[in-house]
Amino acid sequence: MTAEITKNPTGYTATFDRYFEHSRDKVWQLLTDNHKIHRWFSGLQMEEEGESGHLTLDMGHGKKKELPITDYKQGEILAYEWGEDHVRFELSRDGQGTRVKMAETLPDITSETPKDVAGWHVALDIMEAILDGHGIERSSEWERWYPEYKRLFESMGVDFA
Repeated sequence: MTAEITKNPTGYTATFDRYFEHSRDKVWQLLTDNHKIHRWFSGLQMEEEGESGHLTLDMGHGKKKELPITDYKQGEILAYEWGEDHVRFELSRDGQGTRVKMAETLPDITSETPKDVAGWHVALDIMEAILDGHGIERSSEWERWYPEYKRLFESMGVDFA
């Protein structure tokens, strides 16, 4: 299931709505426990959890980018700055599992946007695979989803030429 892309007053929002057949606590650990984060996003690190906390993103060559947490509710909401964008995870119980709503707000759509949104799609697929106890090949999944997102943004009238 692809993200829903909507226009908003300040840009666009890419929203993913997923259901994981696992407890909210297990899903939350994937977002906040560095040993688990590194399994689905190797350069991302929780430095300080909580309302005034932050994550870092390893940019390579010894450079790290700080990602301040902008909204936090233990076990339910984790939102943080992502460069010019903003990422928000909301977890809610849904039967025996967890509903995961992940949204990235984007001030602009650039040629990198379909790549990034495809990356979040694959990250969510990897999270589910980790929880389910099986593997997933990141690059082949990304190569599968990137053309879909490129087409989606092109259908919105975005020209990447």
